[in-house]
Amino acid sequence: MKGTGRLPRIVAPVVGAVLMWIAAAGEAVEITIGTGSPAGVYYQVGKAICRLVNAGSSEHGITCKSPSTAGSIFNLNNLRAGKLQLGVVQSDWQFHAVKGSSRFEAAGPDEKLRALFSVHGEPFTVVARRDAGILTFDDLKGTRVNIGNPGSGQRGTMEVVMQAKSWNKDVFALANELPASQQSLALCHDRVQAMVYTVGHPNASVAQAAGLCDAVIVEVSGPDIDKLVNENPYYAYTQVPGGVYPGNPDPVITFGVTATVVTSEDVDEETVYQIVKAVFDKIADFRKMHPAFGELDPAKMVTDGLSAPLHEGAVRYYRENGLN
Repeated sequence: MKGTGRLPRIVAPVVGAVLMWIAAAGEAVEITIGTGSPAGVYYQVGKAICRLVNAGSSEHGITCKSPSTAGSIFNLNNLRAGKLQLGVVQSDWQFHAVKGSSRFEAAGPDEKLRALFSVHGEPFTVVARRDAGILTFDDLKGTRVNIGNPGSGQRGTMEVVMQAKSWNKDVFALANELPASQQSLALCHDRVQAMVYTVGHPNASVAQAAGLCDAVIVEVSGPDIDKLVNENPYYAYTQVPGGVYPGNPDPVITFGVTATVVTSEDVDEETVYQIVKAVFDKIADFRKMHPAFGELDPAKMVTDGLSAPLHEGAVRYYRENGLN
C-alpha cells in the first residue's frame, strides 16, 4: 500500500460518504414558516408542512421550522423584510398585501409576494358567554370583548367588520387585546364576555370556551355584512358547523376567509418546488394532521383564496402533476 497513492478498500467508501455528506451540508437550506398562536390552526399548518418537509430532508437538504407568531399581518410584514421564508396568512390580508391597500397602504404593494396554496376555510367566529345575552353581532355593543392582539388576522378582520358598521373601540365597555392563546380563559373567568376568532374548525380554543364555561357561537349577518361580502372577493358566507362544540348543536351563519401559504419571489425555485412536493405528494398524510384539513382538495388548493401570483417553484410542480 505504501507509495501506491491508493486508499484502502475500506477507507475509500468512507471518504466518499464523508465527501457526499459535506456536499449535502453545503447545500442545506433552512426555512422558517410564520404561523400564528399555538391555540390556532395556523400553528398546526406550519407544523404539518415542516413535518412533511423534514421527513425528506436527507434527500433534498431542506429543513423547516415553524415558530408561533402574531399572525397574518406579522407574517406578511416579516416575509417582505426577508425574516421569514414562508407564512400562513388569511386570504384577505394576502389580497391587501398584493394591492398595497388597507393595513399595507403605507408600505405599498408587495410585488415580490408569491402564493403557494390555500388550506382550510376560516369562519369569522364570535364566541360569547351564554349569560351575557349576546345573540347577534350587534349585541356586542356595550360589552367586554377581546378583539385580538395587534398584528393578528383576527384583529385585522374585526377592525374591518367594525369599520363596516361604523364602530370604534368606544362602542364596547372594554376592548381587550389578548392573543388567541389567552382569550378562552379570559372568557371563562368573566374578564371578557365575548371573543372573536378567524379560525378553522374544530379549534381547541373555541372548544375550551364551550366546554369549560358554556360559551355559544354567535351569528354574524345582516345588511352591513352582506355589503362586505358582496364587495370583497376574498370573503364568502359560511357556517360554523353544528355539533362540533358542546352546547352548540346547530350550524351558525357567519362569513369567512381562506387560510393560505405564501412566500417571496426571493426564495429559490428548487426550494419552493420541494416544499410543495412534500405537501402534495403526501396530501393524504397532510389531511390526517388536523381535523380542519380533512376535506382538502388539491385542485381547489391551487386556486382558492390566492391573490398573489404563484411562485415559479409551485407552478413547476403543479404543471408536472396536472394541477395547473
